[in-house]
Amino acid sequence: MSAKDESIFDKNALMHTDAGREIMKQIMLNTERYKQFKHYKELADKELPRFTDTLVNELYSAITKDDDPLLRINEFIREIELDGFTLDRVFDIDESSIASAKARLSDISICRDRVQRILDSNYVKMTYPVFYALFDGSCSYHNLSIDDDLRDMLIDGHIIAIDLSEPMDRIMDMDEDMEYLDDYKLICPYMLRIARRKISSISKDILESFEQGFKDARRGQYMDMILKRNPLSMDEESMNECYKKYRAVMGTAARNMVMVSDSPLRKIFYHGMAKAGESVGCGNEIEDSIKVKVIKVPSWPLYYALNTGDIRLAFDLTFKKSMLYLDDAMLAIQMLPERFKVRPFLEFMVLSVKHYNEYWYRRLKEYDLNLFTTLLKER
Repeated sequence: MSAKDESIFDKNALMHTDAGREIMKQIMLNTERYKQFKHYKELADKELPRFTDTLVNELYSAITKDDDPLLRINEFIREIELDGFTLDRVFDIDESSIASAKARLSDISICRDRVQRILDSNYVKMTYPVFYALFDGSCSYHNLSIDDDLRDMLIDGHIIAIDLSEPMDRIMDMDEDMEYLDDYKLICPYMLRIARRKISSISKDILESFEQGFKDARRGQYMDMILKRNPLSMDEESMNECYKKYRAVMGTAARNMVMVSDSPLRKIFYHGMAKAGESVGCGNEIEDSIKVKVIKVPSWPLYYALNTGDIRLAFDLTFKKSMLYLDDAMLAIQMLPERFKVRPFLEFMVLSVKHYNEYWYRRLKEYDLNLFTTLLKER
């Protein structure tokens, strides 16, 4: 039970949701689900400082040793172009600003601060333990013995790739960490290079899977930008396309925790984590709306609000949508082999996501939803 806001999973918060009360029951009974969760949560907590130190040092080295950071940014922009869509304007930064950003990030303490800011993400905190569990479950099922260094290379590479979405989103949305956006623009190309290098060291199949997932995620980001420019064009099809940014990144990382290329686990892991990622996406949209007092563009709450004219109904439907995604994630768990080692952990994970979504949905009752109506009309 990890999130950017740890209070979401304290005793008081757990008591106020159906899923939270079930979690407390699992803890009190010390069930196999909770014991497995506790094991992987403790493992992830232990590994996170190592992961952070490694990423800080690799970023610091890459940035300080690069004589042409402008070239690196332009290469990154060209690489993430898709179907004629370009991020030139979004990533616009002049040479003077690049030099200033490089000078700041050449102080390793500042580099560490920026890394810690972008690692302060629900998707990192909620999924880091999951990848250890999926990796262990797959290796156990296939009777593989793989050393920890290779495991860490695989998991670290995918966590870095997932976390790349954080600075990119902050740059595109311009609603958080405004004073650090130039630093993030410089960091992004190096994060991708580091992630790709780690993943490519595992196998050609894993790298190809990553590249396809990264391409699909860019399609989702592309649709996200289109809808930001024209929210009234939102329909169910475009929102489903937009959600590829969750589906592709999370699903691909899960699939790549399976080291056997023809294993059926690869499709099952993709299905489960893709749907869990989409469910968390709905919860994030409710959380963000509460915290910034405006409905995110694009989002399921905005889609439903525009089509029903009823803000409360829009959030009700968004919560129901999150539960549909989560039901689909449970179907993937049911597809797993009967005695799959980490099935109890995955069931506990789904319960945690359900609590997270329900927690923020219930928090809406504390707010006058006319606030959202006013802001919606202003748009």
